[in-house]
Amino acid sequence: MQYLIIKKFRTDQIYIMEQKIRITKEFNFETGHALHGYDGLCKNVHGHSYKLAVTVIGSPIIDPTQTKNGMVIDFSDLKKIVKEEVVIPFDHATVLNINSPHKELAEEMESRGHKVLKVNYQPTSEMMVIDFANKIKRRLPKGILLYSLKLRETETSYAEWNSLDNN
Repeated sequence: MQYLIIKKFRTDQIYIMEQKIRITKEFNFETGHALHGYDGLCKNVHGHSYKLAVTVIGSPIIDPTQTKNGMVIDFSDLKKIVKEEVVIPFDHATVLNINSPHKELAEEMESRGHKVLKVNYQPTSEMMVIDFANKIKRRLPKGILLYSLKLRETETSYAEWNSLDNN
């Protein structure tokens, strides 16, 4: 038989059980890409209005002396991480796989002043969301875990990364 261990904190005569809470922040950015070797229209350079939902999980801080009391993580702190790791680098950039003939295209575009992100993977939504997960996980504070990412490429298509699938 398994037993559930519950930690209780006393704050002003109220007992609060420690619980895990998920919070989500959403982001928008515009990015172009091309899929080398693809057999459809996406082999051409084109762009998307991406929507990224970032969900983290942790326990709210239960300490009235802390400025972040009651928060898992301040939304502005999560925003800073995701903006620095994903939004700023990817927004209005063209993402190209440098392990393909697109390397020359990337170099030509850069030489003409275009914002180009050279990656070591095929820049599909699936591979981009893996890249984003790795970048965000490295920056999260202790005790806060990345729970899931949903990268929406169009209104009807998205790729999702979930920590439960990637232990």
